[in-house]
Amino acid sequence: MKHVMGVINLVNEPDDLEELTYFRCPASVPFGGRYRLIDFTLSNMVNSGIDNVAVFTQHKYRSLMDHLGSGKEWDLDRKRGGLFVLPSVLDEPTGISRGDLYQFYSHRDYFYRGKEELVIISRSHMVCNLDLRDVIRYHEDTQADITVIYKQTDEDIQGKFRRLAVKENGQVTLMEDHTGRLRTNNISMEMYIMSKALLLDMVESCLAQGYDHLVRDGIMKNIDKLSVYGYKFEGHVGIVNSIQGYYKHSMQLLNPVIWRELFFQKNLIYTKVKDEPPAKYLESAAAKNALIANGCTIEGKVENSILFRGVKIRKGAYVKNSIILQNCEIEENVIIENAILDKDVFISRGRVLTGDNKAPFIAAKTKVI
Repeated sequence: MKHVMGVINLVNEPDDLEELTYFRCPASVPFGGRYRLIDFTLSNMVNSGIDNVAVFTQHKYRSLMDHLGSGKEWDLDRKRGGLFVLPSVLDEPTGISRGDLYQFYSHRDYFYRGKEELVIISRSHMVCNLDLRDVIRYHEDTQADITVIYKQTDEDIQGKFRRLAVKENGQVTLMEDHTGRLRTNNISMEMYIMSKALLLDMVESCLAQGYDHLVRDGIMKNIDKLSVYGYKFEGHVGIVNSIQGYYKHSMQLLNPVIWRELFFQKNLIYTKVKDEPPAKYLESAAAKNALIANGCTIEGKVENSILFRGVKIRKGAYVKNSIILQNCEIEENVIIENAILDKDVFISRGRVLTGDNKAPFIAAKTKVI
C-alpha cells in the first residue's frame, strides 16, 4: 500500500453532538471507554499499510492535536511520510473558513510532495474496523475513477448520511443526502478512493466554477461523467454525528458480539496510551453489564453503562444506562439514568439525573451539578 496516501477530512464534517463538541471537534469526541472517534479511521489506514496520512482540520482542534501528538501510537512518527495535521486556511477577504476543496488547494504542496498515486479520503465519524486493502484491490480491478465504501442496512440511522443507488455490477448511479427522495438502504460510509491526479483536477475545476465541496460539487454533480463504483462493507458500522447516534452506538458496545468485532480482530484499534492503575472495586461496589476503564474507583452500583478512565462512583450512587467520561465524580446517593456526562463533571450528593434513551440527559465539560 505504498502507492496510497490517506486523508482524514474534518472540513464541514456534520456535527449534531451538541454539548460534546462545545470545546472540541467531532473527531476528538471520546468513545468506547478510552478511544476518540478519529482512532477508528486512523487505525484502519495504518493497519492497511498506509504510512502517509494528513488530517485536514477546521476548528476547535486543540484537543485533537493533544490526542494525536506526533502520531507515535499509530507508528506514524517517521522521517518519510507519517502524520500531518494541516490547519484550516481562511479566505483572505472574508476571513471565513471555506469548503474542503479550498483547503485541499491551500495545502496542495502536501499532495505534490507525496509519491503515492491513490488517495483515500475519509471522514472521522464512522466507527468500524475495516481492511482497506480489499477496497484498493476492488478499486483497481474495476478500473473505477472513484470507489465509495457503503453499508447496506435497514436500521434507523440517527444522524446525517448519504444514500446510494447501486447497480448489480457495483456501479453507483445516484447519490443523495438523507433529506432526498431516494429510497434505498445503501448508506455511504463517506470513504472515497480516487487517483491523486483526479483529485487535484477536481480541486482546480470546481474552484474555477465557484464550487468548493468535494462530495456535493465534485462527485455528486459529475456522477454521470465519472465511473463511480461502490464497495459493500459487511461488518459493523456506527455513524456517530448526532447525540442520538453517539448514545446508541456507545451502548451497542455492551453487546459482546459488536465489541469483539470492533476491537478483537486481527487489526487492532490504537489510541493514545495513558498509564493508570486497574479499576478499583470496594466492598459496597456492584457492576453489571458495564464497560469500566482503568483508573476508576467504584463504591456504588453501575449497570448497563460505560465509564471512562478515572471515574469515581461513591457509596450509595446508582448509575444506569449512562456514559460517564473521564475523571467525573459521582458523590454519595446520586441516581443517574440515561445520561451522558462529559469530562470532569462533578455531581453533588443526593442528586437525581434522568433522561430518556432517545433524548439522554447531557452535562457539558467541567459542569458542577
